[in-house]
Amino acid sequence: MSNQAAKWVFWLGTLSSLVLFVVLTVDTHGQFAALTHADKLDETVVAGKRAFQKYNCNDCHTILGFGGYYAPDLTRVHTRLGADAIRRRLEQPEVAFADSYRKMPQQDLQPAEIASIVAYLGWVDGIENHDWPPHDSTARWKRSTERMLAAATMSPAAALVEQESCLNCHALGDRGEKKGPRLEHIGSTRDAAWIGAYLGDPQKYAPGSEMPDYRHLSAGQRQMIGEFVAALAAARGR
Repeated sequence: MSNQAAKWVFWLGTLSSLVLFVVLTVDTHGQFAALTHADKLDETVVAGKRAFQKYNCNDCHTILGFGGYYAPDLTRVHTRLGADAIRRRLEQPEVAFADSYRKMPQQDLQPAEIASIVAYLGWVDGIENHDWPPHDSTARWKRSTERMLAAATMSPAAALVEQESCLNCHALGDRGEKKGPRLEHIGSTRDAAWIGAYLGDPQKYAPGSEMPDYRHLSAGQRQMIGEFVAALAAARGR
């Protein structure tokens, strides 16, 4: 290739890359309002952002790719835990994390600050950022679940029950708590389809229930748990 041809390749490649970069940048900026649901930004969400900064939450937590890596990422925490669970952690972190090696400081937040932070995290959760972070994606297993499945110690459904900490409220065999009905008993009165649907919207099927919803799981995963729970009742002879 001659020097003249090499120069043309260089300049054409550089200019075309520059034009593509500018076009994509303009297109992205034009979509910001829609992707972030800017119409849902209200005074409570803004106050939550300010409280989040006031208490330096980013020193430990990452959100939207920014922050520390000591504590869990908060980009999709509203989906992962729900508003009530977030509120409990902000109100009484010493109780919520009593059994965890991670410890969250008691900031003595005011009720209005807690409500605004929950609203802010809910807004961030709704930002359309192409299924990020990956560990909260409904299209893949959590890494802890992948490790359990790789070890072939349990079925995918049992791994989901473990992943979602169902035994924090329900008992199964000699494990778990007794805040809710035993998993072996539920299938005696409900079939797999009902259980799977219930997991997606507990309030629809049992108004006033303290059961959190599991909409962050796919319909197939919820059905899988339903079949697992129903099978437990079948195994004990109903």
